[in-house]
Amino acid sequence: MRITLPILLFMLASGLNAQISNPGMVNVYDSLEEGKVLVGAYVDAYYAYDFSQPLNSDRLYAVSSARHHEFTVNLAYADFKYINDRVRAHFVPGFGSYMNANYTAETGAFRYIVEANAGVKLFKNKAVWVDAGILPSPYTNESAISKDHLMYTRSIAPEFVPYYLSGVKLTLPLGKKLTSYTYIINGWQQIQDQNKSLAFGTQLEFRPGKRWLFNWDTYSGNERSALNPDFGMRYFTDLYMIYNPDGKFSMSSCVYAGRQTFINKNSIRPLGEWDEKQWWQANVIGRYTFSRKTALSGRIEYFEDASSVMITPVTGIAGFSSFSGGLCLNIKVGQNAMFRLEGRSFYSEKKVYLDDTKNPSKSSHLLVSNLSVWF
Repeated sequence: MRITLPILLFMLASGLNAQISNPGMVNVYDSLEEGKVLVGAYVDAYYAYDFSQPLNSDRLYAVSSARHHEFTVNLAYADFKYINDRVRAHFVPGFGSYMNANYTAETGAFRYIVEANAGVKLFKNKAVWVDAGILPSPYTNESAISKDHLMYTRSIAPEFVPYYLSGVKLTLPLGKKLTSYTYIINGWQQIQDQNKSLAFGTQLEFRPGKRWLFNWDTYSGNERSALNPDFGMRYFTDLYMIYNPDGKFSMSSCVYAGRQTFINKNSIRPLGEWDEKQWWQANVIGRYTFSRKTALSGRIEYFEDASSVMITPVTGIAGFSSFSGGLCLNIKVGQNAMFRLEGRSFYSEKKVYLDDTKNPSKSSHLLVSNLSVWF
């Protein structure tokens, strides 16, 4: 998919002069008085109806809003922040169906932590920070917090990259418009290290103006573990753009690609050589605001994982690929609440989905309503 199309659409759009927040890297300290602790909370409640009617109520290939035909909570958390001139900290314990689905690899209290990190400013007059702990992930333009996004549901893309990281992050401003981040982490969405081999990540954030944000990320790490003994190095990169999120017309787009190496078990080739498999995706999301309270959003996307590195179809066929399209009605309720109603359809050339009789199908459909409140 060409990334020139969203760029051209961005240039034709107009909106308000508001500073853009990076969904994966929101500066949570901007409005915090130095030396004070700020306490907040967030509740994302939803009802989703999956027309495939999964027997165990778990929606296929999803960790966000992943329960079918029940009123429940996707994510609820308490938010504790602190900052002074040289120290900052952020602690976010969380609960909900998102936590249950996305933290299955973690144990004990780690299964209930969205963020837990502390940072120090290395120089008095320079914004160079080192933060350590459980960190928000910079990968893709959509985080676990739905209120920060143009649509209620997440694209397929962020569901298969880290939502959180555990390690150390260095923040280094390179100018007024450019900031770099370097990560040394335990691995691909791991709080507890699974193989004692550290991974490396980078992020470059460019803000050419108040309405624009461009972000480029990379990841490299050894993914071999007891769970995946055949895995070797994983390489990943994404590029996403956000335009004018508080304006009349808003837009966001993300493209990414990954490569996973595997130990070669084919006797025809020399033992020790590595096989390589790739996956990629592209999406575009737009929103038009009709009034201060009402807006309509739309998304189109494509996800390709021909070798089932990230997604193994439940129907038993080889490889996963899918288009998706959806519309979302957004209604603000006061200053700190939002109601949403979203319809979404998935289509594939392969039978990677199940219909309501549990037979393989090329399509799947979803209707979901949501109420989010934050303070």
